[in-house]
Amino acid sequence: MAERLVTFEQDGAIGVVMLRRPEKFNPLDIPMLRALETALDEAELAGGVRVVLIRGEGKGFCAGGDVEAWAQLSAADFQVQWVRYGHRVFDRLARLRQPTVAVLSGHALGGGLELAAACDFRVAETQIKLGFPETSIGVVPGWSGTQRAVRRFGAQTVRRMAVGGEVLLAGEALALGVVDRVVETGKAFEEARAWAEKIAERGPLATEAAKLMIGIAEGEENAAAAEALASGFIALTGDLKAGVGAFKAKQKPAFSRS
Repeated sequence: MAERLVTFEQDGAIGVVMLRRPEKFNPLDIPMLRALETALDEAELAGGVRVVLIRGEGKGFCAGGDVEAWAQLSAADFQVQWVRYGHRVFDRLARLRQPTVAVLSGHALGGGLELAAACDFRVAETQIKLGFPETSIGVVPGWSGTQRAVRRFGAQTVRRMAVGGEVLLAGEALALGVVDRVVETGKAFEEARAWAEKIAERGPLATEAAKLMIGIAEGEENAAAAEALASGFIALTGDLKAGVGAFKAKQKPAFSRS
């Protein structure tokens, strides 16, 4: 059996999703995106996982979209197979029920920065660079680099990277709110893990609900999020038990609003 391109491992309350193409600094192509989607599904369903770390194997985090992969696609396939599917996978990450932390031990450029932006928090090592260089080769950010990134980092910061071509150093990114913490080289995973453990000590349901409500406020989530919150509340009530019990017994329910 071939080694998986993206893996999920659980260590207590912490889950780790690992991109595993270190020889090319973990670039994303369609097989990688499929593997990432599968790993995220595993993370969400894993019992007891309260925080998920996203990291890359080797010296890189994620080199972004694999140019050799998308350059061969027709315009129609580029739009549907590449852009739209990439959006679906990144949306899956952004809407994961658990808080997520991107472990930036290497550069986060283009799709790599879009991947990091889909996480709730970002821990960067001091030597890394961040940016959206797509226009330098005649394309535009396609995995929400002009949408989610603007919501999370601000329009002018994204404009400087995507239009102005600026590449940010970790310290600059921290000052602009693109990353949340900066640590010395080789310490990103350790810092992210320690932060995740502190988050995991908080009330898990309250933490998930807070993440969901913040997502609604920033436009990340939609009507499904509101219905999820309401349904979760109703599921804890006596009214639901009364209604389901009456349905099974083919009787009229006696609701108590309890």
